[in-house]
Amino acid sequence: MSARTDPARGAVTGDDVRTATRWLADHLVQHPVTAFDAQAGPVRWSCWTTAEHVVDDLVAYALQLAALPALAYVPLVGPRGEDEIVHVDRAAGTAGLSEALLGGGELLATLAETRPADVRAYHPYGSSDAEGFAAMGVVEVLVHGHDVVLGLTAEHAAFPPGLSARVLARLFPDVEPGPDEDADLVLLWATGRSELPGRRRRTRWRWDATVR
Repeated sequence: MSARTDPARGAVTGDDVRTATRWLADHLVQHPVTAFDAQAGPVRWSCWTTAEHVVDDLVAYALQLAALPALAYVPLVGPRGEDEIVHVDRAAGTAGLSEALLGGGELLATLAETRPADVRAYHPYGSSDAEGFAAMGVVEVLVHGHDVVLGLTAEHAAFPPGLSARVLARLFPDVEPGPDEDADLVLLWATGRSELPGRRRRTRWRWDATVR
C-alpha cells in the first residue's frame, strides 16, 4: 500500500508537535550556553539564533491558526522591525531556551487540536489547515533541530519514531520514501541537508502546505 493511502500513517497532530519539541529541548539543555555560538550545521546562523528561529516559527504558526489571516502573516515585527518576533534572553541559558521552545510548541499544539478542520490560514507555501501548520511546526523543529545538534556535537540525533514519515506524507507530495529508505534521512534530503543514493541532491526546495 502506498504511503499516501496507508491509514497507519495517520494525521500530524498536536502531540506530534509536543513530541518534537520535547526531543529538541532535551538535547538543548545538555550543553552550556557558550556552545551555542557555534554554527548550526549547514545554515549560516549560530546554534542559538537557529533555536530562536524554531521558537519564532512555532509562535508564528500558532498565531496564524489563532487569527486565520487569508493574505499574509499576522503583522507583528521584532523590536528592530525584523520579521523574527521571538528573542530569548541569553541570561536564561539553555534552560530558558528550552522553556521557550516547549512553550511555543504547546501553543501550536493546542491551536492545532482545537481549531475546526475546515479553517484555513495564510502560508507562503499555500493556504493551510490546522494539521498543515502542525506538520510545518514539526518539520521546523526536526530539521533545524538537526542543524543545532550537528553544530553542537558534529553528529546527527535520531528523530522520534514516525514523525518524519507523517510530515513527508503531509507536506512533500513529490517525495515517497522507498521501502529500504530511512524516513529521517529522506526528510533531511528533502530539505537539502544531505545526499541519498539514487536521488539528486536538492539545492532548492519547498514543501506544499496546501490542503489535499
